[in-house]
Formats: sequence, C-alpha cells, structure tokens
Amino acid sequence: MKAISYGGGVQSTSLMVLAARGEIPHRDFLFANVGRDSEDPRTLDYIKRVAAPYARAHGLRLHVLHRHTAGRRETLWERLMRPGSRSLPIPVRMSNGAPGTRSCTKTFKIDVTGLWLRKNGAHRLAPAEVGVGISMDEISRATSRRVEPYEQVTYPLLDLRMRRTDCLGLIADEGLEAPPKSACWFCPLKTLAGWSELARDRPALFGRACDLEETLNARRAALGRDEVFLTRTGRPLADAIRAAQDELPFDPGCDSGWCMT
Repeated sequence: MKAISYGGGVQSTSLMVLAARGEIPHRDFLFANVGRDSEDPRTLDYIKRVAAPYARAHGLRLHVLHRHTAGRRETLWERLMRPGSRSLPIPVRMSNGAPGTRSCTKTFKIDVTGLWLRKNGAHRLAPAEVGVGISMDEISRATSRRVEPYEQVTYPLLDLRMRRTDCLGLIADEGLEAPPKSACWFCPLKTLAGWSELARDRPALFGRACDLEETLNARRAALGRDEVFLTRTGRPLADAIRAAQDELPFDPGCDSGWCMT
C-alpha cells in the first residue's frame, strides 16, 4: 500500500500532480480533516474546488477522513471549547514564549490516517508506505516525524530534491491555482506575520481566536494555573498584534512536517 498524507498545502498538492503524471506510484491521498470549524476555511475551499476534482480527473483517490469518538464525529475546536473541558491539545505558548506540549496532531491527524491504513491492510509485518510532503528547504522536519509500527514514512520531494518554489512551479505548470497555507486557523505555531494577516484579512476568525485564548485562560485561572497565549509574546493576542505591526517576519507556514500537510 502506498498513500500520501495530504493536507491541501503546496507540497502535498505537488505530490498529487506528480502522482497524476505517473512520476510517483501513489494513488491514495489521505486528508485528515480536523473539522470544518478547525481547518482553515481557505484550505477546505481549495480541496473542494481544486484538489478533489483534479484527483478524480486523474484516477487518484482523495479520502477525507474524520476523527470519531463515542460514535460521533469530533472536531478539534469542539474539544477545546467543550464546557468544563481541561483538555489543552494545541501547542499554546507559555509565559516565556515556548510552545507547550500538544496532542492535536497525533489525535486528529496521525491516529485518524493510521486507522484508515490499518483498516485497509497495513500492519506491523506489512507496513504501508506513507509519503509526506517535506521539501528540501525544510529538510530538518524529516527527522521529527514519529513513525508508527504500521507505516514506513517516505519523502518523495526530498528524493526528487524539490524545494517549495519547485512545487509551486509544478502546480502552476499543471494549470492549477496555488494552494493557501494549510493549518488550523487558530494554531499557536502561527507567526506574528500570520496572525497579523488573519486580523487584517479575516477579522471574524481573528476575533474567535481571541475568544479561544480568553476561554482557555479563564479555565486555567479557575484551576490556579498560569496564563497561556496563542503567540510567543506573552501577552493577549489582540495586544500582541497591535504591538507587532512593524514586526512581520517570514512565515514558513505549516504546509508539511508535523501536521503532515
């Protein structure tokens, strides 16, 4: 079994083009959707308008997968906002700016795709080959991806020595529009530039992110715990972005690596 861990970003979409052209042997593309309320709406729109029709037209199978618990679909946003929840699965920033521990990728991405792989025949003695879209300009991420017993992780873009710019060129040559950066819209690993862009272009989502941060801290205060933040600045999100309008570093995004996109 050969599958691609697909997230709707530049690198994994370039893998879809390579598969359509017969340059890599993968036919199954696994998109672990963490929820319509959690995935960036632009990514979901791109998959619906561009990636899914392209896959069908070229005989590729794009599987949209969801996490289920207690017999129902669960989203990451629901888990975060559930009344009385103490769950903190996203890598919020601590007061010193360092990211906290997280379980969101394991629970909502790796486990979900792993369940599909095992249901379709992958196991310890016959692991599935899972291609991940990491390009040469982020090669350090290739060593941080944990490998599960039922899978053998490969990096087709590294084998082809492709960089992100090469991926964009390939997508453009195929006549496809470039995908947006893929990640949860409230991910604390977003840079200040990314948060500033969200505040400027999609203020409603930015406001919901501020509400999320306030909700998490209200719960932590009730438990006698320190504040956490969605940026590395150690201050509330809205204040951090107002103070950082002149600090707009390059945003590498989350097109591949931990989120397998």
